[in-house]
Amino acid sequence: QVQLVESGGGLVQAGGSLRLSCAPSERTFSRNPMAWYRQAPGKEREFVASISWSGGSKSYADSVKGRFTISRDHANTVDLQMNSLKPEDTAIYYCNIPETAYWGRGTQVTVSS
Repeated sequence: QVQLVESGGGLVQAGGSLRLSCAPSERTFSRNPMAWYRQAPGKEREFVASISWSGGSKSYADSVKGRFTISRDHANTVDLQMNSLKPEDTAIYYCNIPETAYWGRGTQVTVSS
C-alpha cells in the first residue's frame, strides 16, 4: 500500500512563508508526475500545482502563480514552497499522484490576517 506523507503545515501570518513536503513510501512512483491540491472549509478540493516526473514541467493554479513553487528531488520528495501567503490560502493541503487513487492525509495550513 503506497502512502503519501505530507509535512510542513502550520500557522503563519499573512505575507509569510511555509514549505510543504510529500514523501511517497515507495519509489515505485518515482517516474510519475506529482501534484498538490487543497481544500478550504466549505469548498471543493482544488488543484494547486503539479510537476512532471523529471521536474522539467510544472503547472500552477492561477491563484498561486508567482507565489508558490513546486519541486522534487532525487529521493522523489515533492516540495511546495509557499511565499507571500494570504488568508485565502488557508486550507488542508493534499499530495497526490495524478491518475491514481493515491492521496496523502493532508496537512493544515492556516494563514492569519
